[in-house]
Amino acid sequence: QVQLVESGGGLVQAGGSLRLSCAASGSIFSINAMGWYRQAAGKQRYLVARITRTGRTNYADSVKGRFTISRDNAKNTVYLQMNSLKPEDTAVYYCNVDRGLGPQYDYWGQGTQVTVSS
Repeated sequence: QVQLVESGGGLVQAGGSLRLSCAASGSIFSINAMGWYRQAAGKQRYLVARITRTGRTNYADSVKGRFTISRDNAKNTVYLQMNSLKPEDTAVYYCNVDRGLGPQYDYWGQGTQVTVSS
């Protein structure tokens, strides 16, 4: 049994900051990468940021320069620092654990709501 516990979502004004955290626990035998996806109402879920075990990162173009992903391998925890937030960043943010076995074996968090008011 694997659990992903997300925290840090909430309501913030445009230009503000939030920090999301996701801690993975349980029977995790390997983690290739961890990341954050988001899904706005009526839209598809897509990758926001991803970090590999070796620290290599990639970001969606829409968040480059504003969001920073980091991880603590010893704690199986990934963070997403979100600065200069915009109303269009409003979405449910989902933590993802890529085990390197294919997407059907990924783990997902329950999602945390981020709302940015204008």
